[in-house]
Amino acid sequence: MSKTAIIIGAGPAGLTAAYEFLTRTDIKPIVLEATRATGGISQTINYKNNRIDIGGHRFFSKSDRVMNWWLNILPPEAVPGSDGSVEVFYRNQSRPVAVPAEAPDPRKTDKVMLVRSRLSRIFYLRRFFSYPISLSAETIRNLGILRMTRIGASYLLARARPIKPERSLEDFFINRFGRELYLTFFKDYTEKVWGVPCDKINPDWGAQRVKGLSITTALLHAARRALKPADASMSQKGVETSLIERFLYPKYGPGQMWEEVSRRVLERGGEIHHQRRIVGLHREDNRIVSVNVRNEDTGEVEALRGDYFLSTMPVQELVRYFDRDAPVPGEVKRVSDGLMYRDFMTVGLLLSKLKVRNPGGEPGLIKDNWIYIQERDVKIGRLQIFNNWSEFMIDDPRNTVWLGLEYFCNEGDALWSKSDDDFKAFAIEELARIGIIDAADVLDGVVIRMPKTYPSYTGSYDEFPVVQRYVDQFENLFLIGRNGMHRYNNQDHSMLTAMVTVENIMNNVKTKDNIWSVNVEQEYHETKKVG
Repeated sequence: MSKTAIIIGAGPAGLTAAYEFLTRTDIKPIVLEATRATGGISQTINYKNNRIDIGGHRFFSKSDRVMNWWLNILPPEAVPGSDGSVEVFYRNQSRPVAVPAEAPDPRKTDKVMLVRSRLSRIFYLRRFFSYPISLSAETIRNLGILRMTRIGASYLLARARPIKPERSLEDFFINRFGRELYLTFFKDYTEKVWGVPCDKINPDWGAQRVKGLSITTALLHAARRALKPADASMSQKGVETSLIERFLYPKYGPGQMWEEVSRRVLERGGEIHHQRRIVGLHREDNRIVSVNVRNEDTGEVEALRGDYFLSTMPVQELVRYFDRDAPVPGEVKRVSDGLMYRDFMTVGLLLSKLKVRNPGGEPGLIKDNWIYIQERDVKIGRLQIFNNWSEFMIDDPRNTVWLGLEYFCNEGDALWSKSDDDFKAFAIEELARIGIIDAADVLDGVVIRMPKTYPSYTGSYDEFPVVQRYVDQFENLFLIGRNGMHRYNNQDHSMLTAMVTVENIMNNVKTKDNIWSVNVEQEYHETKKVG
């Protein structure tokens, strides 16, 4: 009799696990998703044929395994090579190769990955700055000699006398960028994201997201670019993630990837059920035996048995749903209840044009994929320009600009509680106030709320190992993905946790240490020597 894996959540981690079970084992996956959406926060939302990517998802990984997995689902388009030939990053290759005859053309087919060039900038002092910050004439002109001198001196001081030990995210940033640059470009934006001072945030967030980026790595990268211009290759293993210049992107946004994976899961005999929320877990000794599942449409609750249970739901909610006849230890419940989350709102705005222009008056839309809004007099944190992610995501890309205005908030706070109309008006006024748009050019808009988008490195996070040890004692329960592990994972990290979990089950590996070590493992942090 075949075994069954109950997978909680149809985001990248859950769907990757389902596909891995079907292609590598005889275990049948049953995916339970609490909403009607596919892809979790990597879904694509369609508003009047204008598509929104929640948060902006670059399809780039230093893991060949993940890159090849993506390209197996959606093959890449052909792109011009640096020598004038047509090249593409293709499956099982670490360099550009000749395009096979069947390489898809996005103008003729939908199942294709576009190759995108990355441009992201910082908007501060009503001016644009390159990101990461570089010692360019533009930066010096925008900041002024005096401020640049202070930044340089403070960086040298930080390198000579680093803060040890690093007790907060503030310490982490100062050690890598110096106090002056931290105060100029990191402090305010980071506090917009998390809603608390940087000196109250665990430094683990920096290690998770910023990794090896520093002034030194940014300068070395700029020097390499000057000596060797980028080509069509997606192989950028020696480059910090924040510095990559090219990435893959599904024609219709990230949700297209997960919709196609869902189709293949169903085609191979797996099950995916939407509007199914977990409201109870039952255990016998050190194993989970079943979950209670509520149909959100009918309110009916049924018990579903399984052999393996993989959870991507917020770990705080998971712990609350353990059965009451064997209560969770008080210390575990206290730490779990103290975990914090940051919620997210996006305002999609359709405009006839932007007010800001390209440098030097170059015609056409500015080329940014996204812009970090560092201005202190507005609450908007980041601005997506979806035309530059994929022109196919916009109903009329020739005559309209489709923006995503991103706000970080807490569910139930003043921002979250505004009506959609009030919030749209608020967002339009903010973007007009800083000179990026003219309110008269707005044609339409929509508001999207996403709860528990970011697991926070605040609250009881420092004590999270208490919860981790408790859930890990159940040998057939596996926490994967961003919210499942309460870790600010990228999409590829979430997928790797699913892949490693399936391999552990296949090989009867009892420890879960290798799952928790994803994103600090060597496979992701491969680097190549420069010289």
